[in-house]
Amino acid sequence: MDINEILKEKGMSKYTLSQVSGVPYATISDICSGKVKIEKCAAGTLYKIAKKLRVTVDDLLAEQMEYRDSFDGFKSNICHMVKNMGDMDFIIHILETKYIRKLLFRKWYPESLYVLAMVDYLCRENDLPVCKEYSDLREMRLNKIIYPIGIILMSVLSKSEQPKIDSFEKAIPEFKRFNIVENEVRNVC
Repeated sequence: MDINEILKEKGMSKYTLSQVSGVPYATISDICSGKVKIEKCAAGTLYKIAKKLRVTVDDLLAEQMEYRDSFDGFKSNICHMVKNMGDMDFIIHILETKYIRKLLFRKWYPESLYVLAMVDYLCRENDLPVCKEYSDLREMRLNKIIYPIGIILMSVLSKSEQPKIDSFEKAIPEFKRFNIVENEVRNVC
């Protein structure tokens, strides 16, 4: 989340942040204006700002850092979030933070569709209506089917497309709709 968005959300001015954090106003102003890139700030400065805004340093840096995990790593992280937060809190968190649109804005299409599929799946599992805000995305479909790495390996080792075919047929419908093969989201270590 952008620091300006966080300030607005917290109802805090740059001046107030400067006063409570001990970070000079000029530094805060330069960060907010983009004159100084937040990822170039000293760790101590980031820590002071994050602490007073009640966010993590990762939250401050998330928008600027373009680190993209492997798709399988991303899926694992999302499944762990669901496991740790619980279905309802996960759904609420994703919808309140507009995480799906943020991923889409970065053009991370598989990730954004995966999270949308997860939300839709959890809504179905908990007898909740689907969020209408993402109806436009439900028409999207990835050009190529994305299989779990384990299925790809089985297919290579067996020298057969049958593991892919079987996996696609058994895929969870909310994921399959986007050409993402996902058969198990609950069984994470």
